[in-house]
Amino acid sequence: MDLGIAGKTAIVCAASKGLGKACAVSLARNGVTLVINARTKETLEATAEEIRKSTGVKVTAIAGDVTTDAGREALLKACPAPDILINNAGGPPPGDFHDWGREQWIGAVESNMLTPILLIKAVIDGMVARKFGRIVNITSSAVKAPIDVLGLSNGARSGLTGFVAGLARAPGFANSNVTVNNVLPGAFDTDRFRGVLAGQAKKSGKPAQELFEARMKHIPAGRPGEPNEFGEFCAFVCSQQAAYITGQNLLIDGGAYPGTY
Repeated sequence: MDLGIAGKTAIVCAASKGLGKACAVSLARNGVTLVINARTKETLEATAEEIRKSTGVKVTAIAGDVTTDAGREALLKACPAPDILINNAGGPPPGDFHDWGREQWIGAVESNMLTPILLIKAVIDGMVARKFGRIVNITSSAVKAPIDVLGLSNGARSGLTGFVAGLARAPGFANSNVTVNNVLPGAFDTDRFRGVLAGQAKKSGKPAQELFEARMKHIPAGRPGEPNEFGEFCAFVCSQQAAYITGQNLLIDGGAYPGTY
């Protein structure tokens, strides 16, 4: 399927590896020019070069912490008028809420709620003026089915979810061909997923492999998702064909969520 986005320009945050990288790769394969961001310059530059060689598209790498004013300023200076914005940031660490103070909560909200909102604010009016815009926030399946050890993520990402629900339906956006959606990953085979498992293994004293196998029993697909599956879905949400999808929380979890709705 031709997604109709060749020649568009996208900002992809936290794109050096994992789900962010997968989204960047899928967009590039569809002819989208990329401006990618991550904190570690060497890893980011390596990803940029890999995408350039495999797809032939222009990729600009802007290393920096997008959760800071300086990081966002550098990113937006490199790409002030994106057609597509993929908001993504590493989730807060797992743990027990008794151990979290104000500093940990503020950090989670800065990374997983306020940073996406500030980037949306910076680019959405330009999208409206150009009559095309696709904003995708990579959040978590925990928004629908909270995970007890990920309380920081549950709280901060739910705040973003509530904001997007109102924004996407506000006058002037959807009828200007500008959509705002959240894509909610379940268990995907990423460093983040493995890291959470390792943390749980350390806390419980059980082998990580045992915890992994137990987790897979609760996923009808019987396996973690592959990052490229997520990337391809994200690219479709950014497509011309997805213009009628907005304000949604799109769950991609191998069937793990047990609800009807």
